[in-house]
Amino acid sequence: MSGPAGEGVPASARALAWERRRRALVGFCRQYARNRAGLYGLGGLLLIGMVALSAPLFIDQAAISVTGAPGQRFESPSVEYPLGTDAFGRSVLDLVVWGARISLAVGFLATFVSVALGTLIGIVAGHFGGLGGNALMRVTDWFMVLPTLVMAIALAAVLSRSTLTIVVAIGVTAWPVTARLVRAQTLAVEARPFIERARALGGGHGYVMVRHVLPNVMPVVLAQTTLLVAEAIIMESTLAFLGLGDPATISWGGILQEARNAGAVSSGIWWYMIPPGLAIALVALSFTLCGRALEGVLNPRLRERR
Repeated sequence: MSGPAGEGVPASARALAWERRRRALVGFCRQYARNRAGLYGLGGLLLIGMVALSAPLFIDQAAISVTGAPGQRFESPSVEYPLGTDAFGRSVLDLVVWGARISLAVGFLATFVSVALGTLIGIVAGHFGGLGGNALMRVTDWFMVLPTLVMAIALAAVLSRSTLTIVVAIGVTAWPVTARLVRAQTLAVEARPFIERARALGGGHGYVMVRHVLPNVMPVVLAQTTLLVAEAIIMESTLAFLGLGDPATISWGGILQEARNAGAVSSGIWWYMIPPGLAIALVALSFTLCGRALEGVLNPRLRERR
């Protein structure tokens, strides 16, 4: 045995822990690979993500500015402009590709705010219970009764028009469902014997919530996150379409809003409206497919029903 006595025990314990994690990851990947719809959704997200990240490499920002557009307004699709041009002579294809950056960024950031808030409230309400937990759930029920989109529109209308405003408006209105799911999972975890052992050994509230409850509710949070991203992107597009987004940024909803203001609907300029709408639908569908696949992998009851 090389080294002082006792050094091999922690090392072997860490090795066993990493081996269990590796096996769990391999098993998760195998289960996910069995879901063909989930693979299609994941492939679509990877493709859209790579296109969005690489957009600055093949799109000149001057070409998508209002003053530096090289084309004529409302040109129909051609070899030079595969999706035609907009009211300012900009390539619609370039706008859709560039708009993916803002739409995806807002979707992820708003989802992070919503999931973090919902997870915190759900764990606290489920762990402590009592009058405080019931009060948190009544607040959650109040938010669930109110229309999420209407609340987001009200917040975006009151605050200044910016991307940060859209993120905050979506994030602080879309958390109740996550809070409900996390609270239910927290109650189930709190009833397990290892929680009682942790408390008997002197574990405080923070230790139990962070080290034991949070890791066990993360599968639910992960599945809910993928579903919320699709909802957040649709809400961002809706707010931008209503003119509540940042006019200085290009997003899919902003493109639709500009098409509406330019009279593309009444003029039959379909190439100005359909591409951003299809992009929103495809991204939302891809996230939904991934979310359903994750939910099926992480929920044993759903696997048994297949």
